[in-house]
Parts: sequence; structure tokens; C-alpha cells
Amino acid sequence: MKLTTAGESHGKALVAIIEGLPAGLKLDFDEIRTALALRQSGYGRGGRQKIERDTAEILTGVRNGVTLGSPVTLAVYNRDYENWKAYMAPEGCDTSVRVLSKVRPGHADLTGLKKFGGTDARNILERASARETAVRVAAGTVFRQYLRAFGVEIAGYVRACGEVRDDKKYTFEEIACNRSPLLGMMNAEKEREAASYIDDCATKGDTCGGILEIRVKGLKSGFGSCMTYAEKLDARLSAALMSVQAIKGVEVGIGFGAAVRRGSEVHDEIFGGEGGFRRRTNRAGGIEGGMSNGEELVFRAAMKPIPTLMKGLNTVDYATGQPARAAAERSDTCAVTACGVVLESALAAELAAVVSERLGGDNMAEVVERYGRLS
Repeated sequence: MKLTTAGESHGKALVAIIEGLPAGLKLDFDEIRTALALRQSGYGRGGRQKIERDTAEILTGVRNGVTLGSPVTLAVYNRDYENWKAYMAPEGCDTSVRVLSKVRPGHADLTGLKKFGGTDARNILERASARETAVRVAAGTVFRQYLRAFGVEIAGYVRACGEVRDDKKYTFEEIACNRSPLLGMMNAEKEREAASYIDDCATKGDTCGGILEIRVKGLKSGFGSCMTYAEKLDARLSAALMSVQAIKGVEVGIGFGAAVRRGSEVHDEIFGGEGGFRRRTNRAGGIEGGMSNGEELVFRAAMKPIPTLMKGLNTVDYATGQPARAAAERSDTCAVTACGVVLESALAAELAAVVSERLGGDNMAEVVERYGRLS
């Protein structure tokens, strides 16, 4: 199973192609719309979200709401394209307008220009933009529905926003049902503190990031492999999370906490009995030796502050070589709420690929039956 995306931030549309999805999966279009709306929500978002009203159109691979087994193509059209058509049209446009040469620290601008050539960073930023994640969320919701057919569910929440942290432990059910729509947090008092922190950043023309926790429930043991490093489940899922724009760190289970504890405080003891093998703790985050062990998967991802600051940062004009202040493209102060659903979608896509590789199958009835036979 494979996902490919294409499209530019201010281009006509963002497109995703899903290959390898079995026939017979009934799609919930309302869930796709809800996920796209969640990606556009959250405290601290900017003006672009007032323009776009994202919906996904399915172009191929589905008939009467059910997958056919052929590639599924989704498109999210950019309403803002009408405002940018004169500068972005593939058929011909005036590229001398809206040139960005005051490269922004923390963005792909400078490195992209050096790699791909030219003097206009717009040719780089249009693809590097987090706008790309809109179609990843649409496709990711399809993958979530594929996984749900086996009883595998994904949920996440914002554990920290800037300097405001919530270190309380929550059950999967609490996260799935009680996450706040404002900032994706679980604790109302912490969320009020976080909103004030975001307001302070906005007043100063600054930005902030956060830490998000993503959980997977219902995955049976044995997915991934210890036999080759490329098949290790934690490596593949961590890479999927790291592929999301602005993510600078990922940990599994207690993660970096394992480095400062003794082995007796890190490894999950195994017990037997009538119900089979079980663990009373889950410090490993559901993965041992690169394979799922039947416990919940637990990931945390660190999102850096958005690098487009309204006050700008010191940089250089790529065209002239002279000192400058970085360009202030329309941006957000904070996007941790949106980042949560993006991370869940990215993880769903890679996890679906892992599951598909083990189970195979051309139709959903066949795949579900094979999953049911696993211990």
C-alpha cells in the first residue's frame, strides 16, 4: 500500500493517490470532512484558514462509496488559487510578481534554492508548505477506516503548547472522547494557560510549537520485524511522523526517559495465565524488537515553532546577498491542534502499509478474515 501526494500551496489543488487499497472498503465521507475541518481549526491559526473551506473530492477508485481495488485519487482544491492564478498558473503566469528572495530561517527556502536552482524561493516554499498536509489528512482518514475494519483505532492530544505542559496520564478512551476542540488538550486549566501563551506570542509577532502524543489501540502483536532494520515498526512509524512539516523529534513509549532510568524501571515484565501473555506496564510503547507486542502504541512528537514570524528574523536577500529581514508570508501563531490530526493521518498511512504487507488480500473480507486468525 502506497501514498503519493502532489500539489502546491497556492496551486490549483492538492492531490493524493493511494495504491494497494483492497476492494470492498466502504468510505465514510463525513469523517473525511470532519478531519479536514479539524486540521483548519485550533487557537492561534492565521488568515489562510478563513479563505479555505477544505473538502476532498474522490476522483478515482471508488464507486457508490466503496473502493474498487484500483488506485484511489483524492483532490483538495485551493480556493486561494483564484487570488494567485496570475502568479501560479501552470499554463503561463507572471513569475516576476510575488518573488520571495528574503529567505526565511527555519524554512526550506535557502537550502531549496541551492539544491534546485533559481533565485525565487516561491518555487521551493509552495511545495514545502504545510498546506500539503490537507490532502494527507484526507488520505489518512481513508487509511484510518481501513485500519478500523480490524478494530485498530488512533487518537492523540496536545501534551504541551510552548512552555505549558500537561504530564498527567490519560486512557485511550479519555483522549478519544474528551480532547478539547480549541487546542486539542485534555486539561481545561492548562488549555487556558496555553491560550494566554499563544496570545503573548501573537502580540510580539512570535510563534510557538508543542508536544503531541499519538496512541494506537487494537493492533495485534507481530507487525514489523526484527529481521531487517528497514522493517522495524518503530523506525517506520517514527519516520512517518518525522515526515510532517515542523516535527523535530519523536519518541516511543517513555522515549528519552529510558536513558536516565535503571533497567528495572524501563522494561515491561511479562506474566502468563489463562489470558495468555500480558504486561502490567507499557514503557516500551507497544513495540519490542521492532515489532508490535499487542499493547497500545505510544508516540510523542515535538513540533517546532512555525518559522514564518510576523516580526521577521535576520537573513540575507538571496538575489542581492545583502542583509534583510525575512519575508512575512501569511502564517499562524500556533498550529498544534492541526498538527495532531496531521500526525494521526501520517501514522495511519504508514501503519496501513505495514498491516497490508503482512496480510495481503485483494478484498476487505479476505483481509479482515486473515487479521482475525492472528493471535
